[in-house]
Amino acid sequence: MKVLLLKDPKEDDCGQDPYIRLSHPEGYGGLIFTSPRAVEAVELCLEKDNKTEVWRKSLAEKWNAKSVYVVGNATASLVNKIGLHTEGENCGNAGKLAEYICSRESSALPLLFPCGTLKREILPKMLKDKGIPVESLTVYQTIPHPGIQGNLNSYYSQQGIPASITFFSPSGLTHSLKHIQELSGDNIDQIKFVAIGPTTAHALAAQGLPVSCTAESPTPQALAAGIRTALQSHGC
Repeated sequence: MKVLLLKDPKEDDCGQDPYIRLSHPEGYGGLIFTSPRAVEAVELCLEKDNKTEVWRKSLAEKWNAKSVYVVGNATASLVNKIGLHTEGENCGNAGKLAEYICSRESSALPLLFPCGTLKREILPKMLKDKGIPVESLTVYQTIPHPGIQGNLNSYYSQQGIPASITFFSPSGLTHSLKHIQELSGDNIDQIKFVAIGPTTAHALAAQGLPVSCTAESPTPQALAAGIRTALQSHGC
């Protein structure tokens, strides 16, 4: 049985330098990371500007005196790698994290939110509606991987129609759906579509695609369980 996983498209760093704001933790109430890519972009910035030592010796400690909110264990692991303690990783998605932050946050200072160009406004809007200021900082941009069409062509020519396709982001769907539809033809109804979370599931549904399963949490274990269920039944 063949299963095709479609991960995020290629993501490049933007020209905006997050270090300027990260070097002034006194101006913020805390940090928010909802994407592993945002953490990687921050880490690359520190390495590029030779600021890693300064970060680890003083700035990380100052940020650790504040709250560092994250979505998912994968993001939390990367944030821990750059020396920061995290909370909220078990919330599962940005909406639930926003609820968690609203239940705890009381600082009048804004929360710094390093993010990508395609970030959804759910979290910033929910926080602002509750009077919690947020300062978004774009640190990477999402672009289609140049090899996506060729890779899909190669997969379909060698493996045929996949039993399921898993999407890890709405942008992954946007940049691959046309190719999948062309390659699958009338057989697209045979494919079980699986989403990593509710945001991606909503994007699938908006395209008229049946969502066979949404992972209960953004973890490999939950995703694997969801795929197994989707392949064993008509849904989950």
